Amino acid sequence: MLVSVVVGSGIAARQLSPNDAGLQLLENSIATALGLGVLILAFGPVSGAHFNPVVSVADWVLGRRSETGLSTRLLCLYVAVQTLGAIAGAILANVMFDRPAVEMASRQRASVGHFIAEVVATAGLIVVVFALARTGRAGLSAAAVGAYIGAAYWFTSSTSFANPAVTVGRMFSDTFAGIAPASVAPFIAAQIVGGLIGLVITVYLYPDAGHSADQAVVPHRQPDNSDVEPT
Repeated sequence: MLVSVVVGSGIAARQLSPNDAGLQLLENSIATALGLGVLILAFGPVSGAHFNPVVSVADWVLGRRSETGLSTRLLCLYVAVQTLGAIAGAILANVMFDRPAVEMASRQRASVGHFIAEVVATAGLIVVVFALARTGRAGLSAAAVGAYIGAAYWFTSSTSFANPAVTVGRMFSDTFAGIAPASVAPFIAAQIVGGLIGLVITVYLYPDAGHSADQAVVPHRQPDNSDVEPT
C-alpha cells in the first residue's frame, strides 16, 4: 500500500500537472505524507508498522543491547516481506493507471547529491522513530514520520526514499516516482550509511534507547488473558 501510494500519486501528478514539476512534487509529497501516516495507524497495532528494512534492522541492532526488539528470524522475514510488498505495490499502481503491470524505470538518480541526500533523509528518519519510542511518544509516530517524510521530499535532492524496500519497488514503474535500476544500489548503500549514522546519533542522545526498541514504530499489543471473554 505504501508504494502504491507513492507510485500511484506520482502517476496521477504527472497526468494532472504535466507541465509543472513543482506541482507534481507537491501532489506526490502530500499524498505520500498523508498515506504513510494513515498506514502507520492502521498497521502499527499489528506489527509495529515496520515498512522499512532500515528501521527494522535498527530495531534489531538496538534490541541486541537489551534483549528487546525484533528477533533475527523475524527481521529476515520482515525484510523479505517488505521488499516483495514494495514490488507488488508498484505493480498495483501501474495496473490501476492502465500502464504495463511490470516496467523498468529509466529515471537516473545516481549523483553525489542524491547519495548525500539519502544519507541525511535516512539518518533523520531513524532518529525521529527511535527518539519518539525512547521518550514514550511512539503514539505520535504516525503524524511525525509522515510529516518528516513529507518535508524531506522538499529539503533533499533525492526526494527522500529513505527505504531500501521502497527503492526496489519503485524500480518497477517507469513513472515520475521511478528509479532506474543502475541507481538502486547507490541509493540502498546511502540508506544503510544513513541508518548507521542515525543509530549512532540515537544512542548518543539516548544511551538506553535499546530498552524501548520494541516500541518502534508503533507498539503493537500482545494478547493477554484479559482480552478473553469468560465462557
